[in-house]
Amino acid sequence: MAGVFREEHGRLLAALVRRFGDLDLAEEVASEAVEIALTRWPVDGVPPNPGAWLMTTARRRAVDRLRRDRAYAERLAVLRVEAERADPAPAADVGDGLPDERLQLFFTCAHPALPAEDRVALTLRCLAGMTTPEVARAFLVPVETMAKRITRAKKKIREARIPFRVPGADELPERLPGVLQVVYSIFTEGYAAHRSELAEEAIRLARILRALMPAEREVAGLLALLLLVHARREARGDELVLLEEQDRALWDRAMIAEGTRLVEVALTGGRPGPYGVQAAIAALHDEAADLADTDWPQIVALYEVLLALLPSPVVALNRAVAVAMRDGAEAGLALLDELADDPQLRSYHPYSTARAELLRLLGRDSEAALAFRRALELAGTESERAHLRRKLEG
Repeated sequence: MAGVFREEHGRLLAALVRRFGDLDLAEEVASEAVEIALTRWPVDGVPPNPGAWLMTTARRRAVDRLRRDRAYAERLAVLRVEAERADPAPAADVGDGLPDERLQLFFTCAHPALPAEDRVALTLRCLAGMTTPEVARAFLVPVETMAKRITRAKKKIREARIPFRVPGADELPERLPGVLQVVYSIFTEGYAAHRSELAEEAIRLARILRALMPAEREVAGLLALLLLVHARREARGDELVLLEEQDRALWDRAMIAEGTRLVEVALTGGRPGPYGVQAAIAALHDEAADLADTDWPQIVALYEVLLALLPSPVVALNRAVAVAMRDGAEAGLALLDELADDPQLRSYHPYSTARAELLRLLGRDSEAALAFRRALELAGTESERAHLRRKLEG
């Protein structure tokens, strides 16, 4: 039954929000419907259409609540009228022309008016069906802190009259990257913290987006990237194991095959997007038998495309490392030295780690040790620090 609730939660909540126009009310009655199901279904059996059963039960609870609280009902009605006046645009259609309420909730949770950390928290709470304590544990913050964050986001939606709708075709190119960034942030948090369940939740959300927006190539690119990286999870374990040190026999070949097919979708039909290009890089790593077998010239070329699409010092760092693999440590180190004054990279431990590795390859051991110590000072997780300590000791 847990799987049923998890699968239906986002759809149920989104439909209730669309019907009643209030996220708090929708969450409350959705939770009540689940509680009733937990009592009734073990006795009566799971109904043929669990989603419809939950929706009917939640809708009845909402109507009962509004009948008891006339002032609340009247306030909701006024808010909905004001929202429609302020934003009369219809919801965008997806797929066969039937709008899906979950897509509207995706765009509401990832609205640019919300702070980035609030978008991630609200997406996990509303679309992933995680409880506030679960979201708090995922991000290693106190439950009270996460509760305030989620409450703040919902208050912002209410007070700013943020509409529950999919942006129109003219707005979609500007707004979609924000939605994809939220899902990607959830995945990277899970990946960095070795929290497989959080990474898998991001993949589930990406699959929902892919089903709802099949024509959007960057959605395919995001899902491809997540699959291709997550396919290595067994070889990473709970410690930091670098790509070149991983046992590639443990990689999930079915997941890699699915991700590779999606890369073809993401790169076909026009100018590629950043997620599609990153997925193509990941696919080249996953297809190689080992580090020496990797197509480094193609990876360098893809990083150059990515740098044009997404100019950032982190992309430049990754390109420099790829150049080192293609042309040698001296060439890569020269590029890293050109980035030495960037303030973002000065506090980014992978930069110091990359310099240390190249200095060591060049036999400049004392300089390499200094760079490893700098990386150790900046590392954010215990697995990263343990890895760097092993490097220093070796």
